Amino acid sequence: MTRSSEPAEIKLVFDEPVLRKKSPRHIADFSPEDRRAFATELGLPAFRANQVENHYFTHFASEPQTWTDIPLEMRDKFAELLTPTLIELVRSVTCDNGMTRKDLWRLHDGVLVESVIMRYTDRTTVCISSQAGCGMNCPFCATGQAGLTRNLTAGEITAQIVAAARACALGELPGGSTRLSNIVFMGMGEPMANYVAVMRAVRNITDANPHGLGISARSITMSTVGLVNGIEKLTEEGLPLTLAVSLHTPDDELRNTLVPINSRWNVKEVLTAADAYAAKTGRRYSIEYALIRDINDQTWRADLLGRLLKNRNAHVNLIPLNPTPGSKWTASRPEAQTEFVRILESYAVPTTVRDTRGREIDGACGQLAGAEKQKTTPAMQIPK
Repeated sequence: MTRSSEPAEIKLVFDEPVLRKKSPRHIADFSPEDRRAFATELGLPAFRANQVENHYFTHFASEPQTWTDIPLEMRDKFAELLTPTLIELVRSVTCDNGMTRKDLWRLHDGVLVESVIMRYTDRTTVCISSQAGCGMNCPFCATGQAGLTRNLTAGEITAQIVAAARACALGELPGGSTRLSNIVFMGMGEPMANYVAVMRAVRNITDANPHGLGISARSITMSTVGLVNGIEKLTEEGLPLTLAVSLHTPDDELRNTLVPINSRWNVKEVLTAADAYAAKTGRRYSIEYALIRDINDQTWRADLLGRLLKNRNAHVNLIPLNPTPGSKWTASRPEAQTEFVRILESYAVPTTVRDTRGREIDGACGQLAGAEKQKTTPAMQIPK
């Protein structure tokens, strides 16, 4: 597709999702009020939407035969109309003694997306996809290399979260049953480029049972490569999400290459928008910084980043790069990473190094989907 810095692409931020093939409509695509109208449109009593949303969001019940408050002969039909199957599991791979699980999903049109469940001692997190592929063209990212296929619907985004909540409740991860506590929009895609559907999914997460999952907005992290108009729109929502900005370098010259959207909104503009978000919500934002050997891990860049952030309500999350097969990009040397942290801390900038979970299972977003495509595509059709 064309470079993401062109105005036609930027406009997608506030558009409805553009789909190649119309996705099945699902109660998760609608607000609680509109779900009743949706049921009525389908020829069902409005209150049936309330019953079904309770099963879906409160009990994660995918099997309509358990819906005992609905007449037996109507259950399958109601499920087909109100909660059609949006994602089907292709395969799961695990690592970290089963505490990390990556799921590969096939959507109704054959598109593949990924989600990852990570269980820790104090929380269980799911990282979900908001797009199939990504149009931001970041060259070190497996998803960016694949390009954008399409936006996901709110229902498709929410389905990944409900599936994770169900897996947690059923004790599918080691340690027995647990509660899904955190949602991270850091999977495939740029959330701000699918704003309408993503925000419907966010409301599905935060709305109390039975209308939603009842998870605190403070437990949601929204990642962006720096779409300033998306950050500004999110600021107006007034939700205390954690904003994560994928900066990756403090200087515009290199960022124009690593994060092409920087040619539309530069580092100064992105940080200004993030500052406004922090001021409005009272939430510290995160600066995501993938350390790439000999590309952005120099001491002078650490010094520049420290000077940029020392008086801001920001936290730096350094990410040892998970290299993709055949890529020239690789993780920084341990000594370079240590020095980068030291310099940032000398400016009193809060800094952590991300837990490198998932390396054994193609943990970088897009790797599993890419491998599946190559496995199922004739060799002559695989782009060089």
